[in-house]
Amino acid sequence: MKRIAVSASFDDLRSPQVRFLEEAAKLGEVSVRLWSDDTVRAVTGKDPKFPQAERLYLVQAIRYVRDVQLVNCALNPDAFPRPSGARPDIWAVDEPHDTPAKRAFCEANHLTYHVISSKSFAGFPKSDLAITPPTPGRKKVVVTGCYDWFHSGHVRFFEEVSAHGDLYVIAGNDANVEHLKGAGHPLFREDERRYLCASIRYVHQALITTGWGWLDAEPEMRRIQPDIYAVNEDGDKPEKQKFCAEHGIQYLVLKRIPKEGLTRRSSTNLRGF
Repeated sequence: MKRIAVSASFDDLRSPQVRFLEEAAKLGEVSVRLWSDDTVRAVTGKDPKFPQAERLYLVQAIRYVRDVQLVNCALNPDAFPRPSGARPDIWAVDEPHDTPAKRAFCEANHLTYHVISSKSFAGFPKSDLAITPPTPGRKKVVVTGCYDWFHSGHVRFFEEVSAHGDLYVIAGNDANVEHLKGAGHPLFREDERRYLCASIRYVHQALITTGWGWLDAEPEMRRIQPDIYAVNEDGDKPEKQKFCAEHGIQYLVLKRIPKEGLTRRSSTNLRGF
């Protein structure tokens, strides 16, 4: 399999960046050269929104990425950084970051240069409505939520919960999120939020709720028939406890503890409302 390398800051990670990585992974195994904080400052003239340790944790969690290496290419972002490891076969970039200098560098260094068109990663793959069977011998674990401004806290939650079994993430439908949280919510549409959840390697399958209220995932849970329903402290609701007690589902409440060394995040604070 070809070795595909990409180089960027991946600061304030959003779905277009993940879609780009997904398209790059169709060419081969993706290795990310992640810009250090010093590189981001040198190239953009300002501090990154998220520090390198948090960006590293997020990118490493994306299922389309084989490995991530932190690099310093502040002197020339159009020259491919060469950290330790095997030489890549292809340097992949998206259209907005295609430059003559990058093309010239690849030609001079006998490195294949590949531009992934913006059209190729517009939109999101459709959700498979069929329930993906669990891994034999593994329990089925469900989590629910809005996942509106996706951040490292969500990834940490998925990582923790996936230790208990195959993880099914059920993201709230747009109408119900607005019903529960008010006008202006959600900031990102349901298909985008589901896609980001599904892109994390700890997630077995991601779906969108079709119900209403705090138990908007009830139709999906009846189809999945989970062994465990996991929530964090903010998502602990009497309705959920009652549903689990009535259906013989283990109800697991986890504390919101960020990955060691990272800042505690919340979608509300990141959105600003």
